[in-house]
Amino acid sequence: MVDILAFGVHPDDIELGAGGTLIKHVKKGFKVGLVDLTKGEMGTRGTAETRKVESKNASQIIGADFRVNLNMEDAFVSTNKENIIKIVQLIREYQPKIVICNAIKDRHPDHAEASKLVVKACFNAGLSKLITQYNSVNQKAHRPDSIYHYIQDQWIDPSLVVDVSDVYDEKIKAVMAYKTQFYNPKSTEPSTPISSKEFLDSLNAKAQLWGRSIKTKYGEGFTLENPVGINSLFDIF
Repeated sequence: MVDILAFGVHPDDIELGAGGTLIKHVKKGFKVGLVDLTKGEMGTRGTAETRKVESKNASQIIGADFRVNLNMEDAFVSTNKENIIKIVQLIREYQPKIVICNAIKDRHPDHAEASKLVVKACFNAGLSKLITQYNSVNQKAHRPDSIYHYIQDQWIDPSLVVDVSDVYDEKIKAVMAYKTQFYNPKSTEPSTPISSKEFLDSLNAKAQLWGRSIKTKYGEGFTLENPVGINSLFDIF
């Protein structure tokens, strides 16, 4: 069982969108699991093999309990029964209270599709008449309490911002574990929208803007499936 199960359609999505939030919760003693839907094999830079090594290194920086890959087809991820069941099985196996997943809309169409896929799977995981097995063991229905969507390349006004000021350097280390994907002046691979220095500058700028919005140095923004409930207005800082 884990407290938070984070999904990304490509290796590095989780680190870019929610790396700081996950590191912060691991440091607070919460258990975190990571799930990549694809190997990122259609990416311009690197290979499925290099990204597997990079994702393992990034997971260690985050402090995740585990990371699994569901081997869906990169660039062709769709909300179909087979893919929904794969995610349902993991949700029922690890019984997270919170699920974190891709942005509701973005430049890369896989991101929004993965967002819809995970939301659908979270609902279906709570259907008691949907029978699934994991490692040949029958599973019980489980529906997470909350779903949070991180924000990716395209700007979306966040519904909630997490202060990640104290772990931001570690978040960047987790991002930069993907050596083939991000800025490296010595790389001879083709340029991509995320391989420039300017992309990292924009990542930092967004974190600073979100941090400023809650009067801290750095923040990570999320949108929500449902309103957040609180006991007191003083729970908000």
